[in-house]
Amino acid sequence: MMKRDLLQVYFILGSNNTEQDPLYVLEEALKGGITLFQFREKGHGALAGEDKKQLAIKMKKLCHQYDVPFLVNDDVDLALEIEADGVHVGQEDMSIQEVRKIVPSDWLVGVSSTNVQEAVQAKNDGADYIGVGPIFSTDTKADAKKPIGAKGLQEIRDRVGDLPIVAIGGIQLGHVIELMRAGADGVSIISAISLSPNPESVAATFYMHTNYFSKEQ
Repeated sequence: MMKRDLLQVYFILGSNNTEQDPLYVLEEALKGGITLFQFREKGHGALAGEDKKQLAIKMKKLCHQYDVPFLVNDDVDLALEIEADGVHVGQEDMSIQEVRKIVPSDWLVGVSSTNVQEAVQAKNDGADYIGVGPIFSTDTKADAKKPIGAKGLQEIRDRVGDLPIVAIGGIQLGHVIELMRAGADGVSIISAISLSPNPESVAATFYMHTNYFSKEQ
């Protein structure tokens, strides 16, 4: 079982999620205390081919300098090629069973779940953690589903027992305590950090909020 504190401040970034140098943003976020990183190079203006691979290699190297695991969104072939630490798949991507057959046994494998049914299925399939959401409306994903709120998160927690859960979708600092009270082990953030003029400070504040809640328990 993965350590659930890895999910505390889970940063997701692609080159098209920021107007700054993505490597700069990532390193600042690492300095601020993010606990897990996912490379998600998708959508309008995303890199492809060799450019995508080279950015992934540089991001992995940065993460490892700070002892933070590096995950790849959806692209299992790329993750294997650059020797990532795990993958995250969506409902329309490769199934967890298919992923497990081809990746190292110690890899983290996470899956997105938007409702109780998908979350229970992910648990039964052997996911290490689930990304639950969108909690609030988000502009980062063009095809995002209807927001489920803290109530939807609580319903999923009630059904999946102690499976690690990270909340995602439109999350800002003011949401952290409510979401962790509803059962999240951490929060996943894109734009709150990637579009900030000071990514390190924002990441550090997210870490402080989630850490405070963890100690409260």
